[in-house]
Amino acid sequence: MSLMVSVKRKLRQAVLPCILMSVTAYFVWQAQQGNRGLNAWDQRAGDLAAARAELARAEADLKSWDRRVQAMRRSPIDRDTLDERARAVRDLTDPSDIVILYPQNKRLF
Repeated sequence: MSLMVSVKRKLRQAVLPCILMSVTAYFVWQAQQGNRGLNAWDQRAGDLAAARAELARAEADLKSWDRRVQAMRRSPIDRDTLDERARAVRDLTDPSDIVILYPQNKRLF
């Protein structure tokens, strides 16, 4: 009988530490893997970097369009700008023109 009493006493003593260890393990797992954990934070940081890159690209595109609109808004339209746009739209050049090719990511318009 004393063996059973000893086992029950040991089990009672072990229950509280086991519960506390389980709760601690749960919170540690949530801190790492949960919706607001470290892994989610890393993923959100990557998403933020991608969004900032997209914003920079959109702002550059906006500046390009703003430059084009400002060139066309002058009271009398600049003949050179009009001639350049007409040739670009029709994809034509004058035999006496000097053509300078820009890299794709550094185009003027």
